[in-house]
Amino acid sequence: MAARVAVHQGDVPRAQEQLARAARLRPLLTYALPYFAVQTLLELGRACLSLDDAAGARVVLRQARDVLRRRPDLGILPTQVDELRSQLDTSRGGMAGVSSLTTAELRLLPLLPTHLTFAEIAERLYLSPHTVKTQATSVYRKLGVSSRGQAIQRLQELGLGG
Repeated sequence: MAARVAVHQGDVPRAQEQLARAARLRPLLTYALPYFAVQTLLELGRACLSLDDAAGARVVLRQARDVLRRRPDLGILPTQVDELRSQLDTSRGGMAGVSSLTTAELRLLPLLPTHLTFAEIAERLYLSPHTVKTQATSVYRKLGVSSRGQAIQRLQELGLGG
């Protein structure tokens, strides 16, 4: 919501920062609390669209649909997801960013600024080193960088670095 308010006030950098911070919480939005999760994902999707981040909106809507697949009995929320999807289909696009990161990629973010190797990160996340490397490469691409150091710097610029 803070991102949408910032956009309304014309403060796009602050809106992008707020959206990036909110995106880090997406792994917590599951079908365990479906109504809250879908409502929050809808707000994230609306913020993405207001910042012309169609890729981020698509990821958020995909996650909302996953929740709705398991819990379809959420009143008007499925209709709101469909309406937002229609808005997205008519939008002009936009570039990828932090909001377009997958849940798995978001789990990787706090470990990037550490001294840990990809193999050590993989061990902590119970993944293969190849999976971690693939996810890291995807994060770099979505952030528009080409190295771990640049990704860390970009995350710090967005207020997400540690």
